[in-house]
Amino acid sequence: MVKVRAMRTLENAMRRWGFYRVAGCDEVGRGCLAGPVVAAAVILDPNRYIAGVRDSKLVPAPERERLYGLITRTALGWGVASAPPGEIDDINIHRASLQAMARAVMSIAPLPDLVLVDAFIIPGLGIAQRPVLHGDRRCTAIAAASIVAKVTRDREMLAYHAADPRYGYDRHKGYATADHLAALARFGYSEIHRRSFRPSSLFDRID
Repeated sequence: MVKVRAMRTLENAMRRWGFYRVAGCDEVGRGCLAGPVVAAAVILDPNRYIAGVRDSKLVPAPERERLYGLITRTALGWGVASAPPGEIDDINIHRASLQAMARAVMSIAPLPDLVLVDAFIIPGLGIAQRPVLHGDRRCTAIAAASIVAKVTRDREMLAYHAADPRYGYDRHKGYATADHLAALARFGYSEIHRRSFRPSSLFDRID
């Protein structure tokens, strides 16, 4: 696996423009069949560099856990929020993701001066923001947020697995793997499955 290291270039540039509390914001779980979408916002301390921070998808699980601890202990501020399956079904995954990101940002006290968001603009945020295409691979603050969101969501999915191991959430975390689809065909949808996410291969086979 190629290890692409996120950079602090953009955050540093924003600080030179007078935005000191620069948050990165990202979400995980958009493409899952089950569980929430989880967003995180992180304001890294510019004086405390954390080696190894990059897009959470490029970091092995044990390393994500280690980085999660470093990020949450040393950050100037951080917040996590989620949108549960029912909300995703009610308003669609895109809007639910944006609302989760807004909640994560607004949970930080004091609030950031500027938010760097992976790919999107968060509607109605009321704080200066800038979308960054492929931000989780380019920007350290966004990469840090992706790690915090990923670890938080994975822990939640492991708790769901402990309560109901039929679906194998410990392996796929709610994504549409072959064994997850097989479990859906056998057991049907659970309380944490998104009813609006129905793979065509399973139409008429599950409730």
